[in-house]
Amino acid sequence: MNIQPLADRVLITPAPAEEKIGGIIIPDTAKEKPLQGTVVAVGEGKKDEEMILKAGDNVLYGKYAGQELEYKGEKYLIMRQSDVIAILK
Repeated sequence: MNIQPLADRVLITPAPAEEKIGGIIIPDTAKEKPLQGTVVAVGEGKKDEEMILKAGDNVLYGKYAGQELEYKGEKYLIMRQSDVIAILK
């Protein structure tokens, strides 16, 4: 990975949005933004806050959390560790 988050930020690959519900295909404009994803990279933390998340964690985050970015055709979210709500186990 060529993107290294700074401080307390994490880089997340969002889970794909559902394309079908009960045989009905949902257009792109009606798809809900996914609220879970996989952590790809983490920053080094701050001196008063250690990083709990690590690469490979499946996480839940808020609906409007993070900044969307696209790198080499892949979509990512970058957000602060505190914007992550839970780790899925």
